[in-house]
Amino acid sequence: MATAGKLMRAIRVFEFGGPEVLKLRSDVAVPIPKDHQVLIKVHACGVNPVETYIRSGTYRRKPLLPYTPGSDVAGIIEAIGENVSTFKKGDRVFTTATISGGYAEYALASDHTVYILPEKLDLKQGAAIGIPYFTAYRALLHSARAKAGESVLVHGASGGVGIAACQIARAYGLKVLGTAGTEEGQNIVLQNGAHEVFNHRELNYIDKIKKSVGEKGIDVIIEMLANVNLSNDLDLLSYGGRVIVVGSRGPIEINPRDTIPKETSIIGTALYSSTKVIFAAFAAKRNQIIQDIQLSSKKKNCRNLDQYHTDAVRILAVCAMD
Repeated sequence: MATAGKLMRAIRVFEFGGPEVLKLRSDVAVPIPKDHQVLIKVHACGVNPVETYIRSGTYRRKPLLPYTPGSDVAGIIEAIGENVSTFKKGDRVFTTATISGGYAEYALASDHTVYILPEKLDLKQGAAIGIPYFTAYRALLHSARAKAGESVLVHGASGGVGIAACQIARAYGLKVLGTAGTEEGQNIVLQNGAHEVFNHRELNYIDKIKKSVGEKGIDVIIEMLANVNLSNDLDLLSYGGRVIVVGSRGPIEINPRDTIPKETSIIGTALYSSTKVIFAAFAAKRNQIIQDIQLSSKKKNCRNLDQYHTDAVRILAVCAMD
């Protein structure tokens, strides 16, 4: 999988823990692509919250140590393995997963997780597609089966998945409501497809949402923090409404009877449960979606990555690789 002759820089994790366990190494062997694999020269890498959970060792799935974090990269095909017919050296691409890890100068990926980057997008935007947009697509169109004319509340809409959900929902003809906790966040939500936005830090924001949607309620709620919001979500739903749980950081007590009168549903969704068929379905529609939306890469100045991994990551992640 690797060559002893060519080395690269990469972030390596030798033990689970805080951001301090991320170690920049310059002696990591560049991987060699095998059957149905490609090697990508990484120009930009997305940093997703789930990667901090994995690094800390608290996530359900743990990689074997040592490992290099990162799944969403964009860059240029450097080499291809056997039986790869879709790509050639020099192609601009992005990924939804890597084999060797994305916080590196080169990343190995299976060819079915790699996609040509549309010309209208730069490489930093390409690195923001993977987890956020594929998760939002899965939640909205696969799990919720949302349809044009329905209403959707993105509960926690100013993050990567939330912004993607607003954009995709607007492109598909839904009425889009979002929440955010700051004025800046609310502006971002409005700029990315929401018809209305509410401050979820206000004590009466649920009442404001109810007033906005009226007696019918909301058809679909994309929920980023179910351990806080799920009980309120059930109260907001329309008849046959669906709550799609994308994220939760702990338990919550709800009354199951709240689902009975309006025959509502609570559905969990996880990107890693997607089959190749589901990924292919999104990939087939991605160009149409991207044409309809103004993709936001949520690019961060390198100094602002402390909230994810502190300064160790900023050397390689998100910033272009020279």
